[in-house]
Amino acid sequence: MTGMRIFLVDDEPEMRASTAQALDLAGFAVEEFAAAERVTDLVSFGLPGVVLTDIRMPGMDGLSLMNRIHEIDRDIPVILVTGHGDVQLAVRAMREGAYDFVEKPFSAGQLTEIIARAAEYRRLVLENRVLRAAAGQADDLEQRLIGRSNAMIDLRRRIRTIGPSEADILIVGETGSGKEVVARALHDMSARARKPLVTIDCAALPAALIESELFGHEAGAFPGALRPRFGKFEHARGGTVLLDDIASMPLDLQGKLVRVIEDRTVTRLGSNQPIELDVRFMATARVPLEAEVEAGRFRADLLYRLNVVTLQVPPLSARREDVPLLFLRLLAEAASRHRTEVPEVPPAVIAQLAGRDWPGNVRELRNAADRFALGLGEGIVPDEAPGRLAKRVADFEKREIEAALAAHQGNLRPVYESLGLSRKTLWEKMQKHRIDKAAFGLDDGD
Repeated sequence: MTGMRIFLVDDEPEMRASTAQALDLAGFAVEEFAAAERVTDLVSFGLPGVVLTDIRMPGMDGLSLMNRIHEIDRDIPVILVTGHGDVQLAVRAMREGAYDFVEKPFSAGQLTEIIARAAEYRRLVLENRVLRAAAGQADDLEQRLIGRSNAMIDLRRRIRTIGPSEADILIVGETGSGKEVVARALHDMSARARKPLVTIDCAALPAALIESELFGHEAGAFPGALRPRFGKFEHARGGTVLLDDIASMPLDLQGKLVRVIEDRTVTRLGSNQPIELDVRFMATARVPLEAEVEAGRFRADLLYRLNVVTLQVPPLSARREDVPLLFLRLLAEAASRHRTEVPEVPPAVIAQLAGRDWPGNVRELRNAADRFALGLGEGIVPDEAPGRLAKRVADFEKREIEAALAAHQGNLRPVYESLGLSRKTLWEKMQKHRIDKAAFGLDDGD
């Protein structure tokens, strides 16, 4: 199918080769991967493709890969290849969003039929998105970065402007605010969209292997280096490198990173030969890096090279008006993921959500939507939230009547006159609020 890519993921070389051959003979453009981690770098929101993955693999397994892909684009078909003992697992995965599964051993005809259906489904999804955009409906960026606040409108405008450029970008925002979503949007809008987006978690780099992970090494560079290895920078050639949580990168490595960004070259461990890098750099930070520079924890020259353009991702506290729309969207996604009906959300609950602080930002709000979709509303809204305003008004009215009764020692005329009520209305309100008449020296005859 023209333009449609099939990502085949299987750690068994013979199985991978035979499957790829069958799909190739059927006319599909197949890209093979021995590990799932590499695929996540190539998946984008508008990917014209289908993923076929073994369910059991070392490292990231097929289910984890499916979940990661669906975080990027829920409508990318993922087909799972299972062994006989994994059928129940595959059935559960179908409930969680897998497009289909095929059990080993399978025939080439059976597999190609499933792939063809998935590819056609994906083609229709992408075609419908184009038609919706042409009709003036929300484009892809508005689906990924939801919000009608001025802060979000401005952020989307800047992404559309900067995305197609080659400028290196620093993305600053609180934890859970959506910095990686912004980075992916920028990558997908660039000419590099069909090349990898390689994310490097600077806080999780293993200290003993940090340089080998990033720069790669030659055979014999250190004990155990039996063959050459690409580093993450080389792996991203033609695409984008995302340095996540850049402030946590060790100072000595920051100095080497400055040289890589400046020269766009990398030298493997054990080699003196620089390798040209055609990459765009993006970095994320949870706090403004200028303060880290002043504290001596971050190199000023690295900051100057990274922040050619700086994008601020607003926290939910700065765009409370977006919370209702965002929660309802996340709730619909959660209900789809858990195969449940989308529950009705009372207006008072929506108002309460918009008024809450969300220190974990979109990530925390997504967790709340998941719990609400499963009927687990604890911690989302107080028990009295649906009638919150009405209850507060009723409590106030009851307190005012009781105070007037006490002040006038049960003498009703000054009570209802001071409250601007008729005698009959006062009695009705006392009954409604279950005010104890005897406590104020009244009886049923008064």
